[in-house]
Amino acid sequence: MSIWWSLHLRREAASVPLARRLLLGTMETAGVDPDVSYDLSVALTEACANAVEHGGAAPGRGPGSEAYRVTAYLDGETCRIEVADAGPGFRRDVRAADAYAEHGRGLRLIEELADHVHVGRTGRGGALVSFDKLLKWRADAPLALT
Repeated sequence: MSIWWSLHLRREAASVPLARRLLLGTMETAGVDPDVSYDLSVALTEACANAVEHGGAAPGRGPGSEAYRVTAYLDGETCRIEVADAGPGFRRDVRAADAYAEHGRGLRLIEELADHVHVGRTGRGGALVSFDKLLKWRADAPLALT
């Protein structure tokens, strides 16, 4: 069995907890180990916060460019999460942020919490952050997707 969902959210801070709660609820219901769920929820929070803060509408974009999209896939032993926005994308040195800097540590944190991270651009030119993590299941997992 596979589970996936996709949200189209306004670029507002209040949208971030909505995505996080949906992810945590899905994982709890499926029986994912709470530590794995927590790691993924923190990584998702960082990716959404980046979209809210930096994913501004690119010039000349139409309606919907002030939104971002979150998609989560739980399939077998893997969870993949994608966060895409309509903004200008990332700078070349996006991963060069100092570990003690006040800003710019979100992608570093995502890299620490996930098994694989891809930072790129959407087909429409916005930013795309996707990350995967191998899942562990609780012993009583009702929906183990293996």
